[in-house]
Parts: sequence; structure tokens; C-alpha cells
Amino acid sequence: MSFRIAMDSAGEFTKEMTDPDVYVIVPLTLSIGGVDYTDDGTIPQKLLVEKIAESPTCPRTACPSPDAFYRAFDCSADHIYGVTISAELSGSYQSAIMAQNMYLEEHPGAKIHVFNSRSTSCAETIIVKMITEMEEAGHSFEDICTAVEAYCIRKHTFFVLDNLETLRKNGRLSRIKALAAAVLKIKPICAGTENGEIIQVDQARGSNKALMKMVDQVVEKTVHPETRVLGITYVNCRERAIMVRDAILARIKVREVILQEAGGLSSTYANDGGIIVVI
Repeated sequence: MSFRIAMDSAGEFTKEMTDPDVYVIVPLTLSIGGVDYTDDGTIPQKLLVEKIAESPTCPRTACPSPDAFYRAFDCSADHIYGVTISAELSGSYQSAIMAQNMYLEEHPGAKIHVFNSRSTSCAETIIVKMITEMEEAGHSFEDICTAVEAYCIRKHTFFVLDNLETLRKNGRLSRIKALAAAVLKIKPICAGTENGEIIQVDQARGSNKALMKMVDQVVEKTVHPETRVLGITYVNCRERAIMVRDAILARIKVREVILQEAGGLSSTYANDGGIIVVI
């Protein structure tokens, strides 16, 4: 059976996910300093981080249109999957659902399913990996949909923001609080809920202390880690991401690790020095 996976650009494909007949990115639009960028993987992360820092206003994003998803779904594959950022964070999932319904009107009985990752970044990567592995192992479309939907609910997402400027610019943190946080070097440790909402679970003074508190959260919340894929995405801080990976692996054993640079959307919101962990 052939398959296609259309993922919005909140996630990142690994270097193995290169077959254009199978893996398709549906880009969001990033608006930084009044300039629109198509998040198609061609924007260097360093340049993006610089543009965000220079911009006096908060970066904004626009989700893909239903038509963009429809074009990505329109193929001869037997099984078609969509993977999107949390529906609580973007309209991308709703666009993909509209495209799915349009596709089913044109192709009654087609096997197509859209997953709300209830997360972002490396969570979407792990979902794509899971679909790929189950397809290659010969599992049925229905079993894949059931298993991946269960994963979307049970996985855990954590992140540490080293730079709070995006939060300040979009009004979620006052200038005074942002200044106090900068002076005191306070870093929030955040997590995603089962519904895909973002909450702050802790904070620490200093980046390394915050990252180690995040490691504590990862270890505490992970059940049967030997069956899990650990995903770590980073924004311009590879050495720190490696430190987090090694700290986690010193305490729990996982099935596999994916360590990669964040794409445009994740870099825009996690900002310079941000690290996202999914397990």
C-alpha cells in the first residue's frame, strides 16, 4: 500500500523523510516586521532569529488554507494522512479538516485522516515517524489511525524559553515582568496539556537550572520510557539540546532519540535558545 503524509510547517521532517511522493510540507506564513515569509524550510534559522530580534512588533503567523492542504492530499496514494499543530494554537487543523472533507466529496470512500497533534514541532515529527513505521510494517489504515490518535493524547510536551521577548511583544508578558525576568534570569518551564493547550509548570533562575527542572518533569511523567521516542528540537542552541538529551538518557532508557533544529514556525515562537522536548 502506498501512503502520503502532509504535515504543516509547525513540524519538522527528519533527513530520512525526503521522498516527495510521501512527505509533503504545507507551509504556514510567518509575518515578521511587516514582511511575510512562506515557511517552506528555505529560511535559515539564524536569519529568522535575527529578524525576530530586530522587529519591534510580535511575529504573527497565518495557517495554511484548506486549498493548500487539498493540493497536498490530492494524489494517487492508497492512504493519506494530515498532521497539524495543536488546534488550540492555530487554525491549521481546521483547514486540514475542511480539505479532508472536500477530498472525500471528490473521492468518496478514500482513506484519509487528519491528526491534531495536540502539540507542535518534534511531536509532529514523531507522529510522521510512527505512521511511516506502521505503514511499512503492513498495519491497516484503521489500526494506524487508532494508534496514532492514542499517541497524540498520551505523549508529553515540555519546553523552556530562554528568550521572553516574543511573549512580551504579543502581550502575554508585560514590559515590567519581562524586564524583571531578564534581570533575575527567570526562565519558565512550560508543558502542553492533553488538549494541546500551553501551561507553565515551573520556573527557575538561569537557563541550565530551568533545563534540569524540565528534565525532572520528563522523567517524572514518562511511563515505560523504553517504548518511547524522545524528540528534542532546539533554536540556535545545539550544545544545550545535547546536554538535555544526555541528562534525560542518564536517568531513563528510551527506544530512540530524534534531535534536530527547529523549523520556522517553532523558531518564531520558541525564539533564540528555546528547547522543545516531546516523549
